[in-house]
This record gives sequence, structure tokens and C-alpha cells, in this order.
Amino acid sequence: MTPRSAGPQLCDLSSAEILAATAGRTLTWPVGSIEQHGPHLPLSVDTLLADAFARQIAYELNALTLPAQSIAARSLPQSGGGLSFPGTVHVRGRSLLGFLEDTLESLCALPWHRLLIVNGHYENEPFLFEALDEVARRPAGAGKEFIALSWWSLVDTDWLAGRVPLFPGWHAEHAGITETSLMLYLRPDLVSAARPDHTDPPRPGIHLHPVDVHRTTNQGVLSSTSKATAALGKDLFWHVVAAAVDLVSEGNGLLREEKT
Repeated sequence: MTPRSAGPQLCDLSSAEILAATAGRTLTWPVGSIEQHGPHLPLSVDTLLADAFARQIAYELNALTLPAQSIAARSLPQSGGGLSFPGTVHVRGRSLLGFLEDTLESLCALPWHRLLIVNGHYENEPFLFEALDEVARRPAGAGKEFIALSWWSLVDTDWLAGRVPLFPGWHAEHAGITETSLMLYLRPDLVSAARPDHTDPPRPGIHLHPVDVHRTTNQGVLSSTSKATAALGKDLFWHVVAAAVDLVSEGNGLLREEKT
């Protein structure tokens, strides 16, 4: 089983086609980041993973996929290594929130029924959730269904414990074993041979300033990468896709859309 490399894309439609093509449909929107991911992974990890998940979920649900959004909230020291490492491109939280609200409201002009946002960047979460809550309260959001999730929120705790026994928590999994494994499965051409480990992952919910990133990370890695494998990445990818399909088609009390 291999992921879909392509699927129905919203932006491939013409203006003359868009209303009929989106009527009553589900849209998926991958949201990621441009963020440092240590010495072994590219800056595009969060965007590539969100896009891969969103495309596959869209294929399973006969949905349309929007282009991935890659400009994101800033990297924080306890969940992304912070801005001391070069490469991260970000906007301020208030700018991101305004952008998300405007984008979501403009999307609501189309006659789709459900929007599923698949997030790949830890620091995006509060802004996505607030923007959706705001737009859902506006007249433009009437009759629309919104689902926003980070792909890791669909990973079953027991399933993960059986494969990654010393899991540090998702906040500290930045550039760690799960992201490295997923990239080894999906884009091995972008993964270098380095496997840095950091033996003292940060605790969640604590922000320190000033912070010595050479002590809190290993070259931008917050936890362990040495046991990452493409096999784990494959299992994790399809585990998340199945959970997302169940959430939309069963867990939310909605009928699954059939493939055409």
C-alpha cells in the first residue's frame, strides 16, 4: 500500500466548475510550516506530512484538497527548538489569526459542507482552533461543518506505546522518531543519515527565557531519532489515515462519502 501522490485538487478546477464540484463536498486543507528540523530533516517536514495525510484522507473520503499552507506560527523552544536555529519562517500570532479567519471566511463562499484541516505544526493549534471558532459564529459559517486536528492527535496511546516505549510526549517529538520515520517512508530522499538523540526532552507547558538551546536540544532535536525506521513510518501513516476516516465518517455521527 502506497500513499496517493496526487488526487482531486480544488485549484485544478475552473471558476465555471467550482460551484458544482464543491456542492455538499468535503474539503481537506493541509497546514504546516517552514521550520528547522535538526540536521537530518528538511525545513518542509511539517508541510510535507500535513499534505501527505490530507491528500490520502481526501482520497479515502472522495474529498477535494486545498494547497498546503506553509507559513505558520513561530517555533518555540520547548516544542520546536525555537528561533535560534536558522530556517524557520513565521508570522506573529495576531497576523496568523487574521489570515486564517479571512481565508476560512472566503472559503465559506463555496457550497461545500465540511472542511477538514490537517495540521502538521505544533504551534499552529491554538490559532487554528480560535479562527475556526470565530468563523463558525459568523453568518458565513452557517450550515458548515469544521474539523481541525493535528495528525498526532489521532495516534492511539496504546498503539504508540507498543512501538515507542519511551515516548517523550508530542510537544517534544519535534524532529524526533515519529517525524523521522514518516519522512523515511514518504520522502526518504530528503532524510540525511544523521540520527541525533537528545536524552533530556523538555517538559510541556513551560517557557524559559533566556534559554540555552544547546542544552535543551541536540542541534534542534528535542528527543530521540536513532530508532526511526521507514517501517514505523508506514504503520504510523496508515494508522492516522484510518483514524481520520473513522472520525469523519463514524466518530462524528456522519455518513461516509462514497468514492466515485
